Amino acid sequence: MSNPAPLRITGFPQQALDASKRTPPVMTRTDVEAQISEGHHLVIMHGQVIKVDAWLKYHPGGDKAMLHMVGKDASDEVDALHSLEAKQQMLRYRIGRIEGTWSNFVPPIQGGTFRSRAEIEAASTKLNYPKDDSSPSISRTPSPVFDEEDTKGLRHRAGDKSKDARAGSVSSASSVDEVMDGMSYLDSITREHITLDLEKYPSPDEATQAKIVEKYRALHQRIWDEGLYECNYRAYAIECTRYVLLFTLMWVCLYFQRYFLGAFFLGAMWHQLVFAAHDAGHMGITHSYRTDTIIGIIIADFIGGLSLGWWKRNHNVHHIVTNAPEHDPDIEHMPLFAVSHRLLGSLRSTFYDRVMAYDAVAKVLLRVQAWTYYPLLALGRFNLYFLSWDYLIAGRGPKKGPAAWHRWLEMVGQVFFWTWFGYGILYKIIPDNWSRFVFVMVSHITSSPLHVQIVLSHFAMSTVDLGPQESFAQKMLRTTMDVDCPEWLDFFHGGLQFQVIHHLYPRIPRHNLRKTQKLVQEFCDEVGIPYALYGFANSNQRVIGRLAEVSRQAAILAKCQKSIVDNGNWSGVHY
Repeated sequence: MSNPAPLRITGFPQQALDASKRTPPVMTRTDVEAQISEGHHLVIMHGQVIKVDAWLKYHPGGDKAMLHMVGKDASDEVDALHSLEAKQQMLRYRIGRIEGTWSNFVPPIQGGTFRSRAEIEAASTKLNYPKDDSSPSISRTPSPVFDEEDTKGLRHRAGDKSKDARAGSVSSASSVDEVMDGMSYLDSITREHITLDLEKYPSPDEATQAKIVEKYRALHQRIWDEGLYECNYRAYAIECTRYVLLFTLMWVCLYFQRYFLGAFFLGAMWHQLVFAAHDAGHMGITHSYRTDTIIGIIIADFIGGLSLGWWKRNHNVHHIVTNAPEHDPDIEHMPLFAVSHRLLGSLRSTFYDRVMAYDAVAKVLLRVQAWTYYPLLALGRFNLYFLSWDYLIAGRGPKKGPAAWHRWLEMVGQVFFWTWFGYGILYKIIPDNWSRFVFVMVSHITSSPLHVQIVLSHFAMSTVDLGPQESFAQKMLRTTMDVDCPEWLDFFHGGLQFQVIHHLYPRIPRHNLRKTQKLVQEFCDEVGIPYALYGFANSNQRVIGRLAEVSRQAAILAKCQKSIVDNGNWSGVHY
């Protein structure tokens, strides 16, 4: 008897028995564009055209993540974030297949525009072009990828001596023309940052990115074959022992009325538990969607008072459009912080569906953001409570489908949390208001290193858009850094020190990330993509440096606007 074929982690598995066995028709680029122009949501996955309209409102990870994939080849994103069983179910929504390579559109949520079939045919007749010779530029975006005359010569690699590929720094006041208007100044910074990324990373043209994709998928299969998706349950037993110990120490301190110390142990437990909730949210513990979701809700809602559903909706978008100022909620913290100069232009957030106004409050707070960074992050858990309640009360999660029951279990979890923590500890055990206040503040501040760890890998990395053809792998490596630490400190960072590996392969159990790191470094060397790895102190310095840089840019922007006003030309002032 022959051995079964090895399981493939990339691509579609065998179809479900009740799925249609018919061969889907070939769809052209025109067919896809025309359907998207009619309001349909089509995604390309391993050569198959998937129509996700009916699934959008049921998607457990939220609709926003799917909307960012419309018109694009989402094969690598889907492989990274979904189980084989989930991908098998996706074949139910297959309406066609494509032949050859696919050139990505810009999704409608990102500003892409699509022509109807009549418009395509009219344009084809007028210009005497074949109907399917539609350029990716048809789908446009208000992104800072300047792909006309201003970018000729920009797509050079490091070592190219062309003067056109270089841009002088515009981050200091001395290099800014006194009569430059505000938006021109911001655009000039964008051009500079794009130039730097195009020199540092492989070209985002389709041929170059196709080679990166091929090697990325081969690495994914190698990781699977070497057993790095297998969870180390012994390591989790040790983790659980730590959680129980910290929780027990809290109760012992409360019994002896050592409230300050008890709060410290509670905060330390919350800090550690979030790592397990993060693993569960990515199906990185049992790899079972239902089981890991229940584990995650118990940890996040019942023990921590935070919504796992909110986190999933937010975090999935973060994994798809990492460090995109208009789209990634993890870097959208106006008016408190801005890690990109583009946020000074009052961008509209596609996640929150509102303008992130660069108003008078933001102008004051961003001026000192390098100084307020750590104090505000120390209070970050209070903001997470608000976001969790907003998600659950407003019903922002799926109301039907496999995730519909999550909201009600989370509601029960919230009641349970505020019963044991709010009523049981704060009200019944701690005797006076001052001690209660101290207990809340100490426990929440003790857990706050988590917030530094969450943003550390992204705040100092690139925030520019290199266009829709850039591969998933290169985008993750360009927008994410790893934090170097000794192995004995892995428990403190909880896997967040391996964010590069995690973003490339989110479902790998965190106790295997250190082993995977060596394979990813080999991949980066092979394809010529820089691998960002910094020590903890250096990483923090880079983040503070980025915040200070944006503060300087904000000051220069104000100077430009003032200069325009002083010269009597109000057209260059943007509020």
